[in-house]
Amino acid sequence: MKILQLCNKFPFPLKDGAAIASTYMAKAFAGLGHEVTLLSMNTSKHWFDTQSLPADFDHYQAIHTVFVDNRIKPMPALINLFSKKSYHITRFESAEFEKKLREILMNDHFDAVLLESVYLAPYIQVVRAHAPGTEVVLRAHNVEHEIWERVAAQSNPLKKWYLQTITPRLKQYETERINDCDMVVAISDRDAAAFKALGLRCPVTVAPIGIDTRDYMPDEKSFQKQLSLSFIGSLDWMPNQEGLKWFLDEVWQPVLAPEFPELTFHIGGRTAPWWLRTLQMHRVVFHGEVPSAPDFLNQHSIMVVPLLSGGGMRAKILEGMALGKVVLSTRLGMEGIEASDGNACLLADTPEQWLQAVKWCYEQGEELAKIGRKARNFCVNQFDNREVARQLVADMEANGKRGQSIATDTLRM
Repeated sequence: MKILQLCNKFPFPLKDGAAIASTYMAKAFAGLGHEVTLLSMNTSKHWFDTQSLPADFDHYQAIHTVFVDNRIKPMPALINLFSKKSYHITRFESAEFEKKLREILMNDHFDAVLLESVYLAPYIQVVRAHAPGTEVVLRAHNVEHEIWERVAAQSNPLKKWYLQTITPRLKQYETERINDCDMVVAISDRDAAAFKALGLRCPVTVAPIGIDTRDYMPDEKSFQKQLSLSFIGSLDWMPNQEGLKWFLDEVWQPVLAPEFPELTFHIGGRTAPWWLRTLQMHRVVFHGEVPSAPDFLNQHSIMVVPLLSGGGMRAKILEGMALGKVVLSTRLGMEGIEASDGNACLLADTPEQWLQAVKWCYEQGEELAKIGRKARNFCVNQFDNREVARQLVADMEANGKRGQSIATDTLRM
């Protein structure tokens, strides 16, 4: 197949879930013999100098980027309160991006256009107009409005009011646009069911995030050292911020730190908020953006994922599992990753459950590494990117043939 992949932020470096999901899918497509072209926004929020791409980032037939200023601006955000449009979506509407998409479609033929998230849905009609017959596939990394509903529920009163005002527009937009596609690709069975509950009528398939575990080399030396906790993620993503703050205030400071006087907690991630950059908490180390997520995670035996909101799947959990780390997460954090508690992961939701989980880890000593090995095996068996891509291509090809058959039957009538 010839596939045009559209991204609303450049899929490199691999420091967030969207970049990991998009890059490993494209690499798998190319590895299976398909031709992939990338058209990506290079946004003000996540701008990347494409001249510094590594030599092995060579899985695309061609790479096109368009700068998009998607900053959250106070005045447009305020004015949007009096609009019927979704402010979440309008930040990704770009005349220049639309122009580049038209140009690519008019100069080449593609079997499918893969939209990586609903934020690219404004361009569906451009594909329809300039590439009739091309299959339009929406790969929904999350049920987006659910993320913002959960964030609103955890926010301060003013922010909660604002998000509860604008998020219903995102829900309406998402509900309408999912049926403009030829097929929706959900990250998990749970998300697929959520889309159907919204009224999805077009075909839906499930393709989880896949990674190439050969890129992740486990290092069990961390299990021979003093127990330590790590957290890594994009720190401008509100679910990460709220989960981390809850963990520090409700779990670490009152529960874990007093109980385990030698335990340390290490935080890595880019674009951290001011409160985290200036954090002064005993035995909590903020590293900021780290050069290598695998190297950072390999220094610590336990990876914590204290998410209270969000959706889809956490690619960072897959990275931690691939590295043979013990992943200790809330149940919501593990959504879409059906690993069993006490086998390939550990689960905790309340401060007391976190305390008991960490106590158990101390009791295991170096035997704790067995959980990490099970986690890696689970990841290899369930989330290999080539197997995920192979099944998705089969689903796309079958759906494309089904659509052509319907179109032919319609013409005959």
